[in-house]
Amino acid sequence: MEILKIKKDDLSKGLDALKKSYRLFGPAKTESCHEFKRLEQDEQPDFNFSNTRLSPKAIIYPQSETMFTYSLDENDEDAHILKEVNSLDAPQAVIGIRPCDADAFLLVKRNFDAPDYKDPYWLNAYAKTTLVGLACEKPCPTCFCTTAGSGPFSERGVDILLADAGDDYLAKVITDKGSALAKAAGWDAPSDPDSATEEIERLKTAAEEKISSHVETDHLDKIDTTALHQAPFWEDTAFACINCGTCTFLCPTCWCFDIQDETCGAKGERLRNWDSCMFPIFTVHGTGHNPRGTKKQRVRQRFMHKLKYYVDKYEIGIQCVGCGRCIRSCPVNIDIRKICNLMNHYKPDTVEEPAS
Repeated sequence: MEILKIKKDDLSKGLDALKKSYRLFGPAKTESCHEFKRLEQDEQPDFNFSNTRLSPKAIIYPQSETMFTYSLDENDEDAHILKEVNSLDAPQAVIGIRPCDADAFLLVKRNFDAPDYKDPYWLNAYAKTTLVGLACEKPCPTCFCTTAGSGPFSERGVDILLADAGDDYLAKVITDKGSALAKAAGWDAPSDPDSATEEIERLKTAAEEKISSHVETDHLDKIDTTALHQAPFWEDTAFACINCGTCTFLCPTCWCFDIQDETCGAKGERLRNWDSCMFPIFTVHGTGHNPRGTKKQRVRQRFMHKLKYYVDKYEIGIQCVGCGRCIRSCPVNIDIRKICNLMNHYKPDTVEEPAS
């Protein structure tokens, strides 16, 4: 691991050089917020933001992705044969991703890189992507990353971590992918390692001290899963929810998808689209039966999955990085922090009978 000092003007020059060999994505200002987008030749990322409204997960895991194409024309040689669409070949880089969002990819990776099943679409895109993190010096009031297993200067998941040091950026090069990108950008000015490390630690401490929001997770793994599933607070928790799905689409660690075929004439394609456990038809069976037919069941599933099932399965923490997006954007003010703390401190006196 090495630390480079990059003058802010040199950062822009380096990004221009990278566009010759990388597809670059970065935060850009829209009318009302910042969003990650493809940076064209004359564009630079706008680092004047706390966090983007949407997470950058779509760069690796598109909201709608064509997996196969097919033909129903009997005159075609390959009629009725699914043809795989060419996957991403060129390397790409995300510039200015917040550490919590980079950390989220590691949580999601456990789903797409499971021992018994490996998703080639997600894994190929992730392997081709270099993540250049931008340390978060001004966390949002709803951020609770430090108690969710992440942090404003977390190095988990990033290949390079940039820290704003006034006239310069201190760039901590963490992986081989990060080293290759820094070399391609011409960022090769070494910094005094001792003073740079001290400065980064000072900035990190200052940023962490600004985080006033937190969750408690220390008892989640000890609570009986069935008892928590039958807890009496789920009805009140779900009361206000309107099943809009905003929380799941904004969340960097939500990965649910649906697969569907779309045909126009004799041509068609098989698509993978984001889906949401909040939607009423998400679990509808072919028979018409819906095991989660009520709002209470769907809301409970979302929080049990992130804060209990994931904890029990992987034994490495919750499926959340504390970015706070769902809190800021929920139209009815459902707060994952309150629900996490409620679950963490739940002490069932008696186990209720399962609902019929």
